[in-house]
Amino acid sequence: MTAMAPTSTAPDLSYLLDHTSHALRTRMAAALAEIGLTARMHCVLVHALEEERTQIQLAEIGDMDKTTMVVTVDALEKAGLAERRPSSTDRRARIIAVTEEGARVAGRSQEIVDRVHREALAAMPGDEREIFLRAMNRLVTGHLATPVENPQPVRRARQRAK
Repeated sequence: MTAMAPTSTAPDLSYLLDHTSHALRTRMAAALAEIGLTARMHCVLVHALEEERTQIQLAEIGDMDKTTMVVTVDALEKAGLAERRPSSTDRRARIIAVTEEGARVAGRSQEIVDRVHREALAAMPGDEREIFLRAMNRLVTGHLATPVENPQPVRRARQRAK
């Protein structure tokens, strides 16, 4: 006797969101790689330019752990795009300051990010695009605003080689 797999009557929302997110991240990574940046480097540069922020604050904004943040800032420093400096408001804290070259690169990377987003959204007719964005914003600020605590971290499954 074989077991019958349960049939779903609803679209697989987890797959739809995960797959599109993964595809968008890979497109973004490829586009930013053309100017020698990662998405994390872009995130740090752009948010460090907005106002004086510590490494910890930038890590929270970019959803990065401490190790990843250190590696990212090290890469930005090595490339001459940012540097660690003492905070002007808290002498115990260090901020990430963007260099002139870093500001130029951040402007270019923001153009790339905007282009990748435009291209992704252009796959939908304008009226659907507006509805999609409103719905996604509603999920992000409402029901799916905060992840649920889980004793085992949820990770994306590795892709199989094709």
